[in-house]
Amino acid sequence: MRYVDIRSDTVTLPTQKMREAIFNAEVGDDVYGDDPTVKRLEALAAQKIGKEDALLVPSGTFGNELALLTHTMRGDEVIVDDYSHIMIHEVGASSVIAGVQLRAFRSKNGHPDPEEITSLIRSEDLHFPRTGLICLENAHGMGTVTDVKTMKDIHEIAHSNGIPLHLDGARIFNAACTLKVDVKEIAQYADSIMFCLSKGLSAPIGSMLAGTKEFIEKARKGRKLMGGGMRQAGIIAAAGIVALEEMIPRLAEDHENAKILAKGLEKFNSIEVLADRLDINMVFFRFKKHVDEKAFISYMLENKIKINPPDYGEYRFVTNKDVSSEDVKYILTTMRTYLS
Repeated sequence: MRYVDIRSDTVTLPTQKMREAIFNAEVGDDVYGDDPTVKRLEALAAQKIGKEDALLVPSGTFGNELALLTHTMRGDEVIVDDYSHIMIHEVGASSVIAGVQLRAFRSKNGHPDPEEITSLIRSEDLHFPRTGLICLENAHGMGTVTDVKTMKDIHEIAHSNGIPLHLDGARIFNAACTLKVDVKEIAQYADSIMFCLSKGLSAPIGSMLAGTKEFIEKARKGRKLMGGGMRQAGIIAAAGIVALEEMIPRLAEDHENAKILAKGLEKFNSIEVLADRLDINMVFFRFKKHVDEKAFISYMLENKIKINPPDYGEYRFVTNKDVSSEDVKYILTTMRTYLS
């Protein structure tokens, strides 16, 4: 039974070519450095993103937290967006794994303010923690993309203060698609980057952490400490190679379907679409009048559409590889029937 699943782009299923690559993958013990498919993926990922080296990790959260562990010392402070994935959706792992505290800046719908970030950098004082890292997110989980100039400005602020910059680039290829630039144009303004092979790129498992060779060498030991030594990981890496070689250009299709969905939702008098957060494959909206959220979600599910409950009154629909333009029309028709 097929459902139209717009809860997230994490729900994408691997392509047939990915399944074949997994089945045929040449593998070895990656902890010993013996897996040729992992090595190929890591070299490809580093080349794509414009960094010296890269490391396969199990998930985006793992990659972000490994970056924090690698860059910082215990007791450091990390500057981060107050509505970023690292702050909101990583289970407080920064305090548990890296032993750091987070100091939040408030972005405007995911757009960081360089001046505010500058104001949060600690001066030398006996009472203050050291500012050990600045973290940005691009594309942002709020559905927005930060322009290259802002990335450059914040990177210069970080380096002028002797602070590294880590980018949560889970959807960095979506950001590059929106900005119509090579992904390296964004990545050059981060000292380390995590990006997902899953989500829009549709691999079933895995993310990459990229940076200098020295950084990745240190991170490799941290990955082992965190339980990320995955042995014959080539079966994961094989799908990741297909993701990087074939799936990036089609992200534009998801963006276009999101815009079609947003335009359709705007036609409903009872819905307010948050049009200033429509940079990538996400559509955020609110109901202008009360709608029983449990009844709405149940109705959608009964009609074979999976959605998440609202977050502070906002619904998020996410287009992805497995949501076609015909599916978008079906979503709108189903909602029209419900709202009428």
